[in-house]
Amino acid sequence: MHAFLRQDADPDFDLQQPMEAAVVMPTVLRPSIVAALRSVFAQTVEGRIHILVGIDAPLGDMALLDQALLGRPPNMAVQLFYPGFSTSVRHGGLSPARDGGALRTVLSQLANSPYVAYLDDDNWWGPDHLAQLCSALRDGEADCAFAHSLRWFVHPDSLRPVCVDAWESVGVGAGIFAQRFNGFIDPNCLMIDKRVCPEVLALWQVPLAGDPKAMSADRTVFTHLQSQHRGIGTGQPSSFYRLDPTDGLHGLRMQLFGAQYEQAALFA
Repeated sequence: MHAFLRQDADPDFDLQQPMEAAVVMPTVLRPSIVAALRSVFAQTVEGRIHILVGIDAPLGDMALLDQALLGRPPNMAVQLFYPGFSTSVRHGGLSPARDGGALRTVLSQLANSPYVAYLDDDNWWGPDHLAQLCSALRDGEADCAFAHSLRWFVHPDSLRPVCVDAWESVGVGAGIFAQRFNGFIDPNCLMIDKRVCPEVLALWQVPLAGDPKAMSADRTVFTHLQSQHRGIGTGQPSSFYRLDPTDGLHGLRMQLFGAQYEQAALFA
């Protein structure tokens, strides 16, 4: 595949004018990107949305993008980026982050909005997700740098919600990571005001020191945000996180879920 930039927007869409919010999506072109993008298209937020999709070491078919872009509303513009190579050390690049390399950093810089939210290609949002985050940042203190939602855990086969995550991605100073990391916020739940914390953008490609998997840049970002900036939570679960049975936390999660996991599986 050659390097490319592809744009999908109405002919009169003014890209120069800053937008209400931006969405950054790194992808390897898994089929699930179709549902992920459509959940962005279904957002009820007022104003224009800048959607930046960055492709790293594409595993899927480019035809997926044609399918994924169907139904784009007129208030949204999608730009697809592929530099022609992977920026991640996982595939021979220079960025130490194995989960997307420099994509989140680069696309966050390019986003033509002060408010930047993040969505992985195997997760999705409820329709009020962006509206709630934008409202929280607008109504918060002037120096508020980030807002975050709660999330639903989703069964990997049935794609039905298991329960609201009340243990992990619950904000600053809370949850099972409170003692070690002073909490945690899943990137799929996060929106930043990059005018207030421009320095954090570079940290999306910096995993935690000593992490053998080099896939913990999200914790590096959270550590910086919670220690250097103020944030605000919506208190609403509007992000949907697909569970991965190979995740190191899956055993603990299964204990916490109890019967709820099997109940969600019945709909498969």
